[in-house]
Amino acid sequence: MPSVAETVAELIQWVFPEHAGAPGQIHGGRMMEWITQVGTSAAARVARGTVALGSLDDLDFLHPVRVGEIAILRAQVEYVGRSSLEVGVRVWSENVLTGERAVTLNSHLVFVKVGDDGRPRPVADKIAPRDPAEQDLVEAARRRREARLARFARKVERGEGVDDEGRDLRWRFESARSVLPEDALFGRMMFAGKLLKDIDEAGGILSMRYCRGFVMTACLDALDFYAPVATHEVVTFRAGLNHVGTSSLEIGVKVLAEVPWTGEVRHACTAYLTFVHLGPDRRPRPCPPFTPATPGERRRWEAALGRREARLARVKRLRASLAGDAQGPEAPVAEG
Repeated sequence: MPSVAETVAELIQWVFPEHAGAPGQIHGGRMMEWITQVGTSAAARVARGTVALGSLDDLDFLHPVRVGEIAILRAQVEYVGRSSLEVGVRVWSENVLTGERAVTLNSHLVFVKVGDDGRPRPVADKIAPRDPAEQDLVEAARRRREARLARFARKVERGEGVDDEGRDLRWRFESARSVLPEDALFGRMMFAGKLLKDIDEAGGILSMRYCRGFVMTACLDALDFYAPVATHEVVTFRAGLNHVGTSSLEIGVKVLAEVPWTGEVRHACTAYLTFVHLGPDRRPRPCPPFTPATPGERRRWEAALGRREARLARVKRLRASLAGDAQGPEAPVAEG
């Protein structure tokens, strides 16, 4: 049985201008795609098979990665259930001129081992913590699992489906695209990293339209996948403005998958993203004020307040736990 340390996978990327969102720094959706790539690598190695992203418990940007810097992504499997694997991913930015590193992101993703038919398969290996620090990681993963099961139960209770409950929103955005074979990693299933990139882009477009300026992704709250998206299907992104703070705003994005030749539509997932309004100097600036006026806007506003409180507490705990971790993993040594 592997320890947490024995499951580590790393991905190192230069940040090019083509990866930028706001001027000079990485696009949040691009980073989400990379996170899913390295997380999939770590999970698939332990599962010894195909894995699909089932949930994303949290994703918090703490520091931007600039164009010209290196992004160092480190993933490790922290818990294995019957067919699921929880992977923690941390990202550091590195200034190649000074060698200085900074923690830029922290996230936890849950993958499910699946067979050729897309159904869950058991994972043989479990995590065997090698020390108290790894045991703490496993226990934290178990607590997140309990919260995740509670989220699913609430979703079943609400009975949320494909209906567009955001018709009375004054600020909304919708886009759609077909899923191509190049969007799949295993078989015909759309790679979740590409879907997350599209989700972030839909939320970012609505945020920029509302703020009339640049925005930066700050957080993505808990996200659960209810149905896979396959190649040759049509995926639709419905974004709506949920809440506006001083310099940040929350956008909800509902994702629908459609089989065009039958008309079947499935609810794939719903994401809640927080963006920060940036000025020309790339520093936060105030958002235009917003007062919810319709029933749908007021309902979303109240729900967003609860998520905001939990998000601020989570980020506060994260920053406290990261004290002394600025340097990150040791730089790789060139061989030869």
